[in-house]
Amino acid sequence: MKIVVQVKLLPSPEAAAVLAVTLPACNRAADAVSVVAYETGTTSRNALQKLVYARVKAEFGLAAQPAVRTVKKVVDAYATLRANIRAGNLGPEGSRRRRRAESKPVVFRPDAAQPYDDRILSWQHDAQTVSIWTVGGRIKGIRYTGHPGQLAMLAKYRRGESDLVHRDGKWFLIAVCEVPEADRFEPADWIGVDRGIVNLATTSDGDNYQGRRLGRYRRRHAAKRAELQAKQSRSATRRAKRRAKKEARHAAHINHRISKEIVAVAQRTGRGIALEELSGIRDRVRPSRDQRATLSSWPFHQLEEHLRYKARRAGVPVIAVDARYTSQMCPRCGHTARHNRPTRDAFSCRRCGLAGPADHVAGVNVRNRARSAWVLVNGPVPQRA
Repeated sequence: MKIVVQVKLLPSPEAAAVLAVTLPACNRAADAVSVVAYETGTTSRNALQKLVYARVKAEFGLAAQPAVRTVKKVVDAYATLRANIRAGNLGPEGSRRRRRAESKPVVFRPDAAQPYDDRILSWQHDAQTVSIWTVGGRIKGIRYTGHPGQLAMLAKYRRGESDLVHRDGKWFLIAVCEVPEADRFEPADWIGVDRGIVNLATTSDGDNYQGRRLGRYRRRHAAKRAELQAKQSRSATRRAKRRAKKEARHAAHINHRISKEIVAVAQRTGRGIALEELSGIRDRVRPSRDQRATLSSWPFHQLEEHLRYKARRAGVPVIAVDARYTSQMCPRCGHTARHNRPTRDAFSCRRCGLAGPADHVAGVNVRNRARSAWVLVNGPVPQRA
């Protein structure tokens, strides 16, 4: 499986100045190549490279291999655009957003990431330095740093290209690691996970990861962004963008922590992880007006992605089950009714009297459905007479 590892570069002021010239030069070249690709309709890398290779080297000062990587970046950008159009991510045919995307060449930001392969970027893992190509020549001995676990993974499993990224005045290298997956074990049972807004995740074991602190954090940042947007100045817009990125990093950190703990418990106890199938939830539910922004921006999918990839690394099976009525059905007698949940936090079965936290009950129902689904999927195939 592919894992992305990010390390922070620690260049000297002189090296940082050269990198700051290199990235815009590569992206100016990418813009020129994009215009040629758009006007000629060329989608093949080899064909496009024949058209622009000499010009990219002569006009923008790129060496041979960086020129090849820049052409490949443009081809990949158009492939992504076509995939988004086919998937309907830019709207139906004739929509304003789709027309805008199709009516002009792809444009690259001056600080957009630039791919590097092993010919123009070499890693010295023992010294924790890199040697990297720039428009001013190759620079050696640039130090990098990162989490010890990620650095060990980088040294052992890195494969293919790495991306040079400039973000918030800092330099990063993002590398792809091909990490072998652990053999998936046969689960002895399941941990049901109910996801929500007030409680980010509640397991069938009763573990509760509350979202109130994250909710307060997001509301505080939303209020600050509203103040900045009202000013309508460039500096206010830049600050609002920085706040949005900070909020997204904070939410991702919380989802990483939750998923890591759940996967660790599942691996230690030999159980699988059962999740609710929440795809399309924003189309199925009708929240009140003051909850629409909260629901539309809540990172349900991100938590599931973190759970799934960490589970794959640990060999823990994951299954998704039907999410309907999990918080309204009694796990003991099966009675399902809206009145079984008199409040958001409480569950009380009107038939048998079972009571408890609503999210815990939902987690138990998710676990029970996983038991039935796993037996159905992995049971023996009936033989025809």
